[in-house]
Amino acid sequence: MRDVIITVRGEHQTRVAPEEAVARLTIRTEGEERTSVMTQATDAASILRTALTARQDAGEVREWSTGRVSVRSERPWNNEGKQLPLVHHASLDVSATFADLDALSGWLGEVSELDAIHVDGVRWMLTEATRAAVEADVSANAVRVAMTRATAYAAALGLAEVTAVEVADVGLLGGGAPVAASGPAPRMMMAASPMDAGVSLELQPADIVVTAAVEARFSAR
Repeated sequence: MRDVIITVRGEHQTRVAPEEAVARLTIRTEGEERTSVMTQATDAASILRTALTARQDAGEVREWSTGRVSVRSERPWNNEGKQLPLVHHASLDVSATFADLDALSGWLGEVSELDAIHVDGVRWMLTEATRAAVEADVSANAVRVAMTRATAYAAALGLAEVTAVEVADVGLLGGGAPVAASGPAPRMMMAASPMDAGVSLELQPADIVVTAAVEARFSAR
């Protein structure tokens, strides 16, 4: 009897509590005097740098970065169609990765009280070591699901011996001769929380969803 070829898809998903968080902030200032606008932006940036450096030294912040001050000018119009005096705008992006989530909550509460600083959002993450371990586990479980499905199909056909022929990321399983197996591709869904100074800063991080799916081909006899 010729072997029966069984092609299946295996999927697995798990949820993991975040270990780190990336806070994104923007410094924004505006006014009629360009020099004053620039000074306000650089002063706010200096406050953030000092605070972040101290928290990094304390082990609460893993890394942080700031961009360059960007300045633009415009002449707005009023409701009567009259062009108003020139207004200058300065902005600067800031990003900080917190290893201590409790410290992040307190820090956001502090900086959100400053007029020039706007909290754009928080993205929850896993450490590199945890992410690699979770992805490996989810990928392995996706392969096991595929094997279980193939075995069930074979049993329904009265076949007992099932052998893996191909395993590939979804969409990569070829229709020709068997090829070397490739690793399944796990995917992480990381929650990003928009925020501003007018909302509660009691952070409730959402679990990170890690999923993996594979396509596999088996021979059964």
